[in-house]
Amino acid sequence: MSDVRKEIYLAGGCFWGTEKYLSLVPGVLSTDVGYANGNTENPTYEEVCHKNTGHAECVRVFYNPLQVSLKYLLSLYYEVINPTSINRQGGDTGTQYRTGIYYVEQQDLATIKASIAELQTHYEKPIAIEVLPLQNYYIAEEYHQKYLDKNPNGYCHIGVDKFEHAKQAKEIPYSKKSKEELRKLLTEEQFEVTQNSKTEPPFLNAYFDNFEEGIYVDVTTGEPLFVSTDKFESGCGWPSFLKPIDSSLIEEKMDVSHGMRRVEVRTANSDAHLGHVFEDGPKEQGGLRYCINSASLEFIPLRDMEQRGYGAYKSQLFLSDRKDR
Repeated sequence: MSDVRKEIYLAGGCFWGTEKYLSLVPGVLSTDVGYANGNTENPTYEEVCHKNTGHAECVRVFYNPLQVSLKYLLSLYYEVINPTSINRQGGDTGTQYRTGIYYVEQQDLATIKASIAELQTHYEKPIAIEVLPLQNYYIAEEYHQKYLDKNPNGYCHIGVDKFEHAKQAKEIPYSKKSKEELRKLLTEEQFEVTQNSKTEPPFLNAYFDNFEEGIYVDVTTGEPLFVSTDKFESGCGWPSFLKPIDSSLIEEKMDVSHGMRRVEVRTANSDAHLGHVFEDGPKEQGGLRYCINSASLEFIPLRDMEQRGYGAYKSQLFLSDRKDR
């Protein structure tokens, strides 16, 4: 899977504990602490604390959006702050301890606003989290970086239980549905293929000859599985792919039905039948052919990926002029 990295800046009181907490979240690639959205350049810690610089103690978070969404990351951030408190978190008081979400990508603003609106429904007092584009960020002195790693008994306003929760937090956005739910959501063919391992007819299915740029997702959950740039014309009459987006998304099982020995492909998350994998694919590209039923997939065109919530996967599409298109 290609390296994907986004960033967000979160102010939540003393940055020692907030940095430690966020660094533990699965999908977070790296963190550091600094001073954000103030009125002076290259401030020192003493200046931020005593010289009215306007900076907030802040954590810069780099994360992989394919592993953790901004929405989920914000929900974890809310768990370690008092979102209605103004210029105070725990025992720390001052404008530098205000809460804030500072974004660098305009497209993140809608997610942040929706998240704040949902958070407000749980409080009577107004949410006091500042939401602004990032204006500036100056990395803090070295002794502040990974402070609690260097000083395990150092001051922290976040409880130990929260750190354990952060370690174990895992977003499950593509939850498995019951068969009763799927009967209502899927066509008869989609249900029979995904739940009863049936096979749709060759050449008489939705995507065997579709080579539009986009992403193919699990029809039962919406989980991304394959991208169009890994699709090729095999002549078999079903969609054929070189590989899944990530090998952890699928499970392979021996299939001896119909007097044959084949390797069945199922989704790891929802246990939906997809098809089979064969070793007769393009040798120069790995030699595999994932032969997948169209009925197991939903295709999301590139033009709709952002709106449908798959914008983070655009980097998976390496647009090319492949001859087999």
